[in-house]
Amino acid sequence: MSQATLPPSVRSHTSGSPSEVVDDQETIDVLFETLDDPDCRRILDVTEGNPMSASELAEACELPLSTTYRKLDRLTDSDLVSKELRICRSGKHTSEYERAIDDVTVSVSPSGLEVRLSFVDN
Repeated sequence: MSQATLPPSVRSHTSGSPSEVVDDQETIDVLFETLDDPDCRRILDVTEGNPMSASELAEACELPLSTTYRKLDRLTDSDLVSKELRICRSGKHTSEYERAIDDVTVSVSPSGLEVRLSFVDN
């Protein structure tokens, strides 16, 4: 399976939440495959407004840690989840993940399918 990331050149900031229109078929296919995965959808649900580490997500979603990391790679590569660094005083810093999208809209255009991702407005 190919992993395509969303090109930053298609991201547009309009009034309201920033959004991105995706019309590249390969990228749309990757998005649909990711959104069709029940584990990825569960991670998206759990991370809505709630940044969590991979181990916290594995526990919350009842997934093996290795599976959680694979799903998080897919979600971050597709720009559906953002990854930040949680700074700890102990010096052991942890990556944490949070849902980056509010909405996914699919429409038909003259050139084929068009997908609009509306991002969380931080």
